[in-house]
Amino acid sequence: MRSLCILFLLVLLAGCEKPQLPSPFHASDIGAMFTGADFRLTDHNGKTRTLADFRGKVVAVFFGYTHCPDVCPTTLADLAQAMRLLGKDADRVQVLFITVDPERDTPEMLVQYAPAFYPSFLGLHGDAHATAQAAKAFYVGYEKRSNASGYNMDHSVGTFLVDPGGKVRLRAPHAQRAEWFAEDIRLLLGGA
Repeated sequence: MRSLCILFLLVLLAGCEKPQLPSPFHASDIGAMFTGADFRLTDHNGKTRTLADFRGKVVAVFFGYTHCPDVCPTTLADLAQAMRLLGKDADRVQVLFITVDPERDTPEMLVQYAPAFYPSFLGLHGDAHATAQAAKAFYVGYEKRSNASGYNMDHSVGTFLVDPGGKVRLRAPHAQRAEWFAEDIRLLLGGA
């Protein structure tokens, strides 16, 4: 009987704790694992960029390459749709496409590629070392794979969302719905 009373009291006390609410985000909250993620790359206009250049905006960072047959163009198309859904708030968002194929993805290619999805999108590139450093900072893997027509680049998929203060907060999986991107971006813009 005494054990039953103690169990009953423990159940009552457990009910007094503040309930844990689910995350308000659709994307995975990864903020705890990122400290100081950054890069030093050149945009398709020839300007050297770091993540700090975009403070005050939500930044969507996606690693890929222009010859990608599927994941890269669909992700950029989803991000473009999210920008349209954001309306005026799209001015407070910067999408960065970081190439993992600096051998083929020249500034001339990137200036055509990234803004073709949405005018404000920036394509970033660097030499092999700068590319590797940027990928490592975001825990992104990539590898060149030979094929009959030359090569493809196998790479990690997912889009990183950085809050206006410059902290990497979220990682959206491949095929994230545009509406969910827009909702998560609005939450970050609102200070969540």
